[in-house]
Parts: sequence; C-alpha cells; structure tokens
Amino acid sequence: MKLKTKSGLKKRFRFTKSGKIKRKRAGLRHLLTTGKSSGQKRHLRGSAQVSSAEIHRIRRMMPYG
Repeated sequence: MKLKTKSGLKKRFRFTKSGKIKRKRAGLRHLLTTGKSSGQKRHLRGSAQVSSAEIHRIRRMMPYG
C-alpha cells in the first residue's frame, strides 16, 4: 500500500532541490501588539531550514517529498 503524507506537514514544509527542508519562521503573527522591533520583523520574513535533529522525523511523515 502507498504511504500517506501528513496533511499538516505538507502545508508547512517544502523540500529544496538538494533535499533540505525549508520552513517559515515562528513569531510573525500579531506583530503590532507584541512590540517587536522592525529589525526583528524583517528577520522573521524569510524562510529557514529545519534543524538536523528534526529532519528524520519530518521525512518519516512526508515519505514522497
């Protein structure tokens, strides 16, 4: 049987061409109420890579990524 991909993960993670996993940065919501500086907000804008400790777990939940 085919394995199913976790639908929550496929919305949150993308694979790069080299096989690394991209993710969005946390803390971008409610920017005005928490008093974040403009530098912090600019830093949160881009994407980040998943740490090496989490890669194995994500790959198991996304078998065809």
